[in-house]
Amino acid sequence: MNAPQRHPQFSAIVEAPWGCIGIRTEAGLVRELVYLPPSFDEQAPADPLSEQVARQAEQYLRDPDFRFDLALAPVGTEFQRRVWGVISAIPRGEVLTYGQVAKLIRSAPRAVGQACGANWFPLVVPCHRVTASGGLGGFSNHDDETGFHLGVKRWLLAHEGIKAYQ
Repeated sequence: MNAPQRHPQFSAIVEAPWGCIGIRTEAGLVRELVYLPPSFDEQAPADPLSEQVARQAEQYLRDPDFRFDLALAPVGTEFQRRVWGVISAIPRGEVLTYGQVAKLIRSAPRAVGQACGANWFPLVVPCHRVTASGGLGGFSNHDDETGFHLGVKRWLLAHEGIKAYQ
C-alpha cells in the first residue's frame, strides 16, 4: 500500500465534507486556507501553528458557532481589507448581497465580488456569507453554478443554517 502523497505547499491538509482544506503557515502566521477537492488526502500538521489551524477548522466543521482565533498574515489591498472586515462582521446564519456590502463601504458590487474572490482565509473571513442579489452568485471567481467552489459555498451556508441556497 502506498503512503499518501505529501503536498509541500501545504503545512497541513484537513478533511472536510466537500474534500479538504489546505493550510499554509509561515513565520508564525496563517498565510492561506484553500478549499481542495476530494482527490487530496489529509496531511498531518507540520508545525504547532498548522496544528492549531487544523484543530480550529475541524471545530468549525463540527460547530458553525465556533469562532476562529488565528494570527493571519497581513495580505490584500486596503480596499480588500475593508471588504473582508465587513464580511467578518456578518453573523452566522445571515447573508448580505454583494450590493449590500458595496453600499456599506461606498463601492460597487463587482469590486466587492472581486475582493471576495481574493480572500486568502475562507472560513475565517466567511465570504460564503456574501451572495448575489438573484441567487448564490460566484465564489472565488473559480467556477459556475455547477462548480466545486459553489458546492462548498452551499455546504457552508447549510452548515450555518441557511437553507435557501440548497
